[in-house]
Amino acid sequence: MLPLVSLTIFTPLVGAILIAFVPRDRPQVARWLAFATTLVALGWSLVMLAGFATGAGGFQYVEDVPWIPVFGIHYQVGVDGISLILIILTTLLTAVSVLASFRPIQERVKEYMITFLVLEIGMIGVFAALDLFLFYVFWEIVLVPMYLIIGIWGGPNRIYATIKFVLYTLVGSLLMLVGILATAYAYHSATGTWSFSYLDLSGFHFSPEIQTFAFVTFFLAFAIKIPMFPFHTWLPDAHVEAPTAGSVILAGVLLKLGGYGFIRYSLPLFPDAAHTFAPAIIALSVIAIIYGAVVAVVQPDFKKLVAYSSVSHMGFVTLGIFAFQSQALQGAVLQMVNHGLITGALFLCVGVIYERTHDRRFAVMGGLAGKMPLYATTLGFFMLASAGLPGLSGFVGEFLVLLGTFAVAPVVAGISAIVMVLGATYLFYMFQQVAFMDLSDFLQGLGDHLHDMVPIEIATLVPLAALVVVFGVFPAPILNLIQGPVSGVLDHVGHGVALGILP
Repeated sequence: MLPLVSLTIFTPLVGAILIAFVPRDRPQVARWLAFATTLVALGWSLVMLAGFATGAGGFQYVEDVPWIPVFGIHYQVGVDGISLILIILTTLLTAVSVLASFRPIQERVKEYMITFLVLEIGMIGVFAALDLFLFYVFWEIVLVPMYLIIGIWGGPNRIYATIKFVLYTLVGSLLMLVGILATAYAYHSATGTWSFSYLDLSGFHFSPEIQTFAFVTFFLAFAIKIPMFPFHTWLPDAHVEAPTAGSVILAGVLLKLGGYGFIRYSLPLFPDAAHTFAPAIIALSVIAIIYGAVVAVVQPDFKKLVAYSSVSHMGFVTLGIFAFQSQALQGAVLQMVNHGLITGALFLCVGVIYERTHDRRFAVMGGLAGKMPLYATTLGFFMLASAGLPGLSGFVGEFLVLLGTFAVAPVVAGISAIVMVLGATYLFYMFQQVAFMDLSDFLQGLGDHLHDMVPIEIATLVPLAALVVVFGVFPAPILNLIQGPVSGVLDHVGHGVALGILP
C-alpha cells in the first residue's frame, strides 16, 4: 500500500527542491511549478479520502518507523476523520493561496514559493503526527516560513508584526515542549518504557499533578495559536501586515492548529484537568465571542475587521470543544472547516480590492457595486456566509455548537447566540459602505485601475464558494467523517451532562 500520508506531507518538499533549481529570471516557471505541486498534494489527500473507511474506528493509513529508538521516538503518522478533513482543507487552501500569489508577488518569487511549500509541509505534518515529539517538530516548522512570509513580503510594519507573532508563538511552543517531556517522563516512570506515541499515552491515566501541569503548558500553546482571548493581540497585526495569501493561510489553517491540538491532545491525554479548567475556558470563549464582535464593529480597516471576526468565530470552536457534548464538538470541527473556507475567501476579497486601491479603509470605497459588480456580488456572498445565513456553511457549525452547548449550559448558549447578531451588524455595515453608497471620490480618482475581477481571481474564489454552498446544504459527509473520532474523544474525557461540570 502506498504511504499516502507521507506522500501528502513531503510532496511539497519535492516541489520546493525542484523550484530551487529554477533560474531566478524565470519566475513564471516557479509559480506554475509551485501550483502544480500543491495540486498533487491535494490529489494525494483526496485519494486518502476516497479510500477512507468512514465507519471504522481508530487511525488509518498509519506509518510507523523508529526515529530515535532509545527514547521511543518514532516517525508515526496516520489520520482519522478529524485530521483527514483538516489535511484536505490545508492542501486546498495552500493551492488557492499559491494561485492567488501569482499577481501580487513580483519580487523574490522563487523564494516565496519555496517558503510556502515548506509551510505546507509543517501544517500537514501537525495534523498527521501520532508521535508527540514529531508533532512538536512539525509545529515548529510552521513558525519559520510564516515568519518569512510576513517579514519579507508583508506591509510597512511587517517587522513589528513578525516579532510579535514569533514571540507569542515561540513562548507557547517551548512551554508545550516542557509539557511533552514531562508527559513522556511520567509514562516512563510508571512503565519503564520511553514512548511519545499518542496511541500509548492516550491510553494511560496520568496523575492529577502531571495532568494539571501538562494541560496548562499545552493550553498556552494552543490558546495562543487559535488565538483565545487574551492571547489574541498578535493576530490583527499579523493579518494587516501579511500578504493576501499569508492572511488566507493564517486564518484558514494556522488558527486551526490550536483547535486541533485541544481535540487531539489536551482532552484525551489530560481528561481530569480538562474538566477542571473547562469552566474557565468556556468563560474565556464567551468573552472572545463578545469581544471579537464588538471590536470588529468599530474597525475602519478591512483586514482588521475580518481578523477580529476570526477571534469571535474561533470562540465558538473552543466553546464547542469544552462543552464535552457530541453535537457541540462536531460543530466545533465543522466550524473550523467552514471558517477556513469563508474567512480565507474574505481575505482573498480584501486582496482583490487592495491590489487596485492600495488601501483597506472601506469607508473610502463606496459605490463598488456599480464599478465592480462581480466583485461586489462575491463579497456579499461570503459576507452572508460569515454572518451565518442558513443554507450556507457558516450557519451549520455555529448552530451545532449552540445546540450542544444549550444542553449543558443554556445561559452560555443564549449569550453566544445573541452575540451572533453583532456579527451580522458589522458585516452588513461593511458591505453597505463598500457596495451601496455613491461612488467615492477616492475610487473615481483611480480611473481605469478600478476594474472587475480577472479570471485568476475568480478561479481562487469559485471552489471556496462551491464548498460553502455544498457544506451549507449538505454537511453530512463531514459529520459522518468526524462522528467516530468525536465519540472517541468524548469516551476519553466524558460528557458534560453526565459529570455536571457546567452551570
